[in-house]
Amino acid sequence: MSTRYVDHPLQPGDRVPNVVFDAISREGKIALDDFRGRSPLLIGLFRGLHCPFCRRHVAAMAYLNPMLREQGVQSLAVVNTPVERARLYFRYHPMPDLLAASDPVRASHQAFGLHEVGIDTLMAIRFTLPGELPEPVGVRAMTEFLNKKEGYQITEADQQMMTADQGQLVGQFLIDREGIVRWSFTEVLKAGLQTFTAPNSEELMSAASQVAH
Repeated sequence: MSTRYVDHPLQPGDRVPNVVFDAISREGKIALDDFRGRSPLLIGLFRGLHCPFCRRHVAAMAYLNPMLREQGVQSLAVVNTPVERARLYFRYHPMPDLLAASDPVRASHQAFGLHEVGIDTLMAIRFTLPGELPEPVGVRAMTEFLNKKEGYQITEADQQMMTADQGQLVGQFLIDREGIVRWSFTEVLKAGLQTFTAPNSEELMSAASQVAH
């Protein structure tokens, strides 16, 4: 695996490194270099499937995937979940045609400059979920509530990832055929600032249209 450590999230104009993953949606490996010279790529780098918002972000990517493919853009969702655990989840929650990959050591997050904010910062934030929770809650209470609501059973593999997760940032990057970032969305783990939110789909589709042509 060829990766490099950067101290800030990659921005439009930056060249992305090659990262090699274990494929979830099929056997074998997936490398970012596989897309070079072939097609633009939207890559989503998420926390493990133990994170309910990351599961929702992956589902959102799956929803947009057919529209992106019409533009000639491929999609790849990367989760910090061991591959066998992730394959089990996708077996029972199929997302046809969405490429998915496992990166439990967070090599891709480091290579794209998505770092950890620190557990103290994360625990100090109170999150609002309009229509789901009556009042702001901490991250642990929120996660427990949503996992129970969605019937997600935490396994030993999930627990290990949760223990290692110290406020890992997530992001999405639209990469052109030459491996250059053309659009990006990075989570900000601060109260009221893109915390656990997904990018605007209209903005993403507009960027995809420009990259594809």
